[in-house]
This record gives sequence, structure tokens and C-alpha cells, in this order.
Amino acid sequence: MKALFIGGIKSGKSKNAESYTLQHAQTKPIYLATTELLDEEMQKKIAKHREQRADKFITVEEPLHLSQAISKSSEVVLVECISMWINNMLYYHHTEEDILDEISEVMQLDRDIVFVLNDVGASVVSDNQLARVFVNINGRVSQMIAQSCDEVFHNIAGISRKIK
Repeated sequence: MKALFIGGIKSGKSKNAESYTLQHAQTKPIYLATTELLDEEMQKKIAKHREQRADKFITVEEPLHLSQAISKSSEVVLVECISMWINNMLYYHHTEEDILDEISEVMQLDRDIVFVLNDVGASVVSDNQLARVFVNINGRVSQMIAQSCDEVFHNIAGISRKIK
């Protein structure tokens, strides 16, 4: 089983993906956290996510090597979040090809995986070149994941609607 929860920032996708993961897990699932603690605002957001999931998950922090981390687990894995992972990959100077290759490898794993991804394609085109690169890669990755997932959920205002 592979599922994608996609939506804008503060759409409720993380909370909905956590509930979905817990419903589909036979044992305590893995929460694969991709976000690095880069500033105070991010630290607060991560603290809120930790509080929200409490001890319902086994947390594994991995900002870059998704396929390695996922392949080590036999439990359901919640990847939170693919967009932050893309950000990390760009920050550490990985190419678009590296990013797409890694996602392709992840999608080929015979594992139950739930993905969380920000829908950033509905905003204005930025005048910042790196922001445009991020949006383009995020869009391509979202299409790759959605194509391979059994279920895809669009999230808005805390409501998750199945679209595939």
C-alpha cells in the first residue's frame, strides 16, 4: 500500500496522514521525519508535530536518504514531508536527476508508505530562480508519487478527500 496526502500549508495533511497511517499499521509505524532543525520557527513546528504524534510512532530522522531509511523497516512508514526533503536535497546541492532517481527508487520498494507533500503549484510564479526550481521539482515529484500510489488524498481546511 502506498498513499499520498497532498495539500497546501496548514491544510491538515499531516494530521490526516498520521491518522491514516495508524489505521493501516499492524505494529507501531515509523515516522520518517525529513525536516532539519535550521531555525527557531522550524524548531517550534517540529515540536508541535512531535507533540501531536506523541508515542504512537517510532521516529526516524533522515533528511536525505529516503530509500535507505525506508528499506530498513518492515512497518508502515509515514514520510513527513517530501517537500522538505526536496528542500534539503537542493540545499545540499543535489541535482533534479538525483531527486527523481531517489523517488523512483523509493516507489519501487515493496513497503507500505504514506507520503505527505505540499501542493505549491497553485501560487504565483516567483521571481526567485531557486524557488521556481523547487516548485518545478516538487510538481514533478508529486506526479511521480501520485502515479505510483494506490490512494491519493487532497487536503484542505482539515478535510481529506480521496481523489484516487
